[in-house]
Amino acid sequence: MTTISGNQRRKMRSASRLYAVQALFQMEAAQQSVDRVMAEFEDHRFGASYEEGEMAEGDLETFRALCETAVDNQAKIDQMTDRALVAKWPIARIDPTLRALFRAAGAEFIRRDTPPKVVITEFVDIARAFFPEGREPSFVNAVLDHMAREARPEAF
Repeated sequence: MTTISGNQRRKMRSASRLYAVQALFQMEAAQQSVDRVMAEFEDHRFGASYEEGEMAEGDLETFRALCETAVDNQAKIDQMTDRALVAKWPIARIDPTLRALFRAAGAEFIRRDTPPKVVITEFVDIARAFFPEGREPSFVNAVLDHMAREARPEAF
């Protein structure tokens, strides 16, 4: 049996967060069920090799938990996100990638098994990967900070 180092486990959880954002985006864009999208990711993306390079191995438990929690609590998470956004920009008007990111991060805040500051850092890094030249990472940081303070006030 292979043992996984703490650093490797962190990398796998980070990859799972990215995959959760991608899966939530795909669910909305293609109108697919969470079960169908999770199965596709687990079968074809986790650790897969493509011409462009290898996909990181993800942590299945983290991936499934984020996707399922985001779907099961989508209304609550969207309302929390709306309260964090400027009044003129309800969640329905923001970029679908950011919407998926906020849903995945919101799911992690609700699950309460990761410190909020870690969640914020991880999802800001994901925003940087999707929007390397834009102001979106700063925007994501501000919105997630507001969401974390609402979801987990005891952590601040």
